[in-house]
Amino acid sequence: MSAEKITDFSAVADKALLAMKNRAEELKINGVAVVACSEGDTVKTWSSKMLVVGNLAAESSPKNPNGSNFLAIAYTKAAEMASTQKDSGSQIRPPMTGETGWRGGVVARGKSGLLIAAFSGGPSEDDVKVSRAGLEVLSAAL
Repeated sequence: MSAEKITDFSAVADKALLAMKNRAEELKINGVAVVACSEGDTVKTWSSKMLVVGNLAAESSPKNPNGSNFLAIAYTKAAEMASTQKDSGSQIRPPMTGETGWRGGVVARGKSGLLIAAFSGGPSEDDVKVSRAGLEVLSAAL
């Protein structure tokens, strides 16, 4: 990816992450937002940015004794989408080792490659809503 395109992505990514933060706050959820862009038909390299919205992780609880690392989950969703080029949790194939198969990330083909937005921290249906807010911004510009 050229320096100019990376700069373009960085500015657009900031706007997409802000849209995701605003949507997460509307839904009253905390977590981590990730956006990524990869040129071409297959993912060989990408540029990505992330933003913590409230909390990077959730501490352990009776329902979740190990706690949750929202950053790890968001990037796992993004990695699944890089491989399948479908929204995370699409179940077009069983999850590979390292994938969770969880919903919450969305993907689209942009003008020159793949655009990815993923959120982790809320229920899957809310994570999808937050991710869509970011993908809308990415899709309009890239």
